[in-house]
Amino acid sequence: MSQSVQRSEKAGIQKNGKFTAMAEQLAPYLYEEDIQPFFLVKLLADPDVIHGWRTEQEEVAQTLESMELGKGDSVILDFGDHRVGRLSFDVVPVGSPPDAPLYLKLTFGEMPVEMAVPFTEYNGWLSRSWLQEEHKHIDVLPAHLELERRYSFRYVKLEVIDTSVKYKVSIKNVGCRTVTSANITALQEYKHEDPQLREIDRVSIKTLQDCMQEVFEDGPKRDRRLWLGDLRLQALANYETFRSNDLVKRCLYLFAAYPNDKGQVSANLFMKPEVIPDDTYLFDYSLFFVSTLHDYYMEVQDSVTLGNLWPTALRQIDLALELLDERLIVRDQDFWWSFIDWHEDLNKQAASQGVLIYAMKQAKVLASVLKDPRQAELGLKIKQLETATFDHLWDEKLGYFISGKDRQVSWASQIWLVLAGILDSEKSYELLGRLLKEKPGVPLTTPYMLHHLIEALLKAGDSSTAVKELKTYWGGMLQDGADTFWELYDPDNKEFSPYGSHLINSYCHAWSCTPTYFIRKYRL
Repeated sequence: MSQSVQRSEKAGIQKNGKFTAMAEQLAPYLYEEDIQPFFLVKLLADPDVIHGWRTEQEEVAQTLESMELGKGDSVILDFGDHRVGRLSFDVVPVGSPPDAPLYLKLTFGEMPVEMAVPFTEYNGWLSRSWLQEEHKHIDVLPAHLELERRYSFRYVKLEVIDTSVKYKVSIKNVGCRTVTSANITALQEYKHEDPQLREIDRVSIKTLQDCMQEVFEDGPKRDRRLWLGDLRLQALANYETFRSNDLVKRCLYLFAAYPNDKGQVSANLFMKPEVIPDDTYLFDYSLFFVSTLHDYYMEVQDSVTLGNLWPTALRQIDLALELLDERLIVRDQDFWWSFIDWHEDLNKQAASQGVLIYAMKQAKVLASVLKDPRQAELGLKIKQLETATFDHLWDEKLGYFISGKDRQVSWASQIWLVLAGILDSEKSYELLGRLLKEKPGVPLTTPYMLHHLIEALLKAGDSSTAVKELKTYWGGMLQDGADTFWELYDPDNKEFSPYGSHLINSYCHAWSCTPTYFIRKYRL
């Protein structure tokens, strides 16, 4: 990526002890299950599948327990589905007494490519330490190993780097103790008549389940953090599935507990060894605190939590309004100030304007519930922003909203300004139809923005196109082998990664779980 990441200047964190205590009381119960590998697999190069590799079940009757592995031998285990948990196994020496330590390498992968391509070939800009592997020297055999680190995987590759010429080893009792805070028994059964939507719904739920830990993680492989943009979408999917509403409340309190000295909430929180707010602050993510609180209240009607967190929500609006220029348009920036989507050429101004209006309308609803006197002020400001947006960002000749000094046309700009309600339903319908037909400007690259396209289509009353786009995009991931839905998927460039390598991509990612929300809430 050519974009630079904007970090705050170590603004003092104003910790709210009351909110941290409330969040701690809402810590979820973690459900565990012991899972054994289903079978052994071999890797096959295949240029017709994503990333060029697939697995095939071994056509031998030999089991892992009966195999003797020596120097240079390896085996790949398939756990049958995506798993999040900790691996354990026994190692037994075979032959003469071990006269040297066992040197064992373990590689974990969500996709076959992670079993095939050596991690030494990784050249991305995210830390290589996210790649899932361990090297173990075992001095005393036999041994029982329980890996301390939690992994996110379907496949495990066991490689014997070395033993000695006198002995080999047998690997026995391999298992994974999976972990999630999602209560599977609370899941409401819903069988769609369309088999493809039924499968998309199932994989969406599995994606959400594996991301639900002590908080709503963005991805159990990477980054294992609580990100506000992901939380908003996970919460929507949760309301239609597991209904772990206290987990949403916990996450809201955690964000509100650690604002900076301006009152702005961080884009994400580290959870270990204690809660630490990241020094990354994003315009749109801070505003999504308002959206997440709004959606939580509308679902749960929890007036106590609304009252407690309303000042934090309103502060995000006020801070965002400080960034308006004299035209009442959000000032463009030349650093990573707003997320919107992963595309290095995307100008964020118009889409961020849409996010602001979208969040302000939700804030106005909450102000009405609380009978806050600022309700009228919010209403007036919204009207002013809507007028300014149409006056300065709508290009009548092009028939699209434009963004930035270069008057860029992007999908994200159209989608967010439709969601903000700048156009009425009929004109929104026409704009989105033209967008999908003409495919102008900067496209979408992530399931995160595809979620907003589906939401915009539904808002504009085009449910048939929403279903078509949902089935094409998430159905495409299924055809390409998804057990859980991915962080990144560009059907036109399946090697896409904003990090420089698809090896580091997350193949179970929170913001990709929302088809279940659409399918169940809107009965698509």
